[in-house]
Amino acid sequence: MKETFRISSKTVSCYFDEAFSQLKNLFSDVKIIYVTDENVFRQHADKFQSEKVIVIKAGETFKQQPTVDNIVERLIALKADRQTLLVGVGGGVVTDITGYAASIYMRGVRFGFVPTTILAMVDAAIGGKNGVDVGIYKNLVGCIRQPEFLLYDYTFLQTLPKEEWINGFAEIIKHAAIKDADLFAALQQNRIEDYTSSGKALDELIQQNVKIKMTVVAEDEFEKCDRKLLNFGHTLGHAIENSYLLPHGSAISVGMVAAAVLSQQVNNLPAEDADALQQLLQQYHLPVYQNVEADKIWQVLLMDKKKLGDDIQFILLDQIGKAKVMSLSTAALKLFFDDYFKSGKAVTA
Repeated sequence: MKETFRISSKTVSCYFDEAFSQLKNLFSDVKIIYVTDENVFRQHADKFQSEKVIVIKAGETFKQQPTVDNIVERLIALKADRQTLLVGVGGGVVTDITGYAASIYMRGVRFGFVPTTILAMVDAAIGGKNGVDVGIYKNLVGCIRQPEFLLYDYTFLQTLPKEEWINGFAEIIKHAAIKDADLFAALQQNRIEDYTSSGKALDELIQQNVKIKMTVVAEDEFEKCDRKLLNFGHTLGHAIENSYLLPHGSAISVGMVAAAVLSQQVNNLPAEDADALQQLLQQYHLPVYQNVEADKIWQVLLMDKKKLGDDIQFILLDQIGKAKVMSLSTAALKLFFDDYFKSGKAVTA
């Protein structure tokens, strides 16, 4: 099934429940070069036979500029030109890096994604944010440039470890918490196994989440207003993710719970809504608290891209299904985080 989304002057095509092998038919008139990581290539080598493939090391640790430099060198060796289509096949690290490399190679070549994890399918591959980390600072360097397409081949998920399914559901729950109370209620009625065992239920869930994020991005591509809501849980989550080597979903889950507690204090979020979010995250096997050194995390948080002067734009909940952006002083946030992490207020999963 094909669905198109208009983002500024760009049309992004989404091919749901489509075979990876169809890419050559969809783009038969261009030279395709694939970028993937060692894990995906090892598990799905048969899908890449006779293709030009750049294989990078797997993991967030390698989401750094030297990896991009290596890709550029390989593109030169493969004689990639401005007509080349670069296709990232993998999770969020691969799609972020591929989009960034394509955006700077020859000042921009076309690219597309075949996301292979739940996290990439519902979030990381969508929206045109491409880039790399700088040390422990998440996504500090990059650009916003939309892909030509996203192709969803669910057979890649057959080799996905359970912990990566769990990792992806953090972003699904985030979408529900900020934009879709009905989705939140549906998730409450199910378990992760209901989606891993049913292709139809999974496809419907993926499509629903893609539409949520694509709609937000189409209205605010460069994050001037509503797109900021997609950062719910990410301000704190990003600060602890690389510092404590947590999976992205786990870090964002911890960040969402903290943001919900903060929402109760400064935005009158009903206690039952904050409890419901924490319970749903635990229901999908996600952590809700992490012991951290508050001062260490604070120093990382001060480099967050949402910091403006002495304020940080923080995403808070009004209620389940509705969120807002609030500018909070760094002084007030420092007091909150010191108290939150030193008292262990959240319940450990």
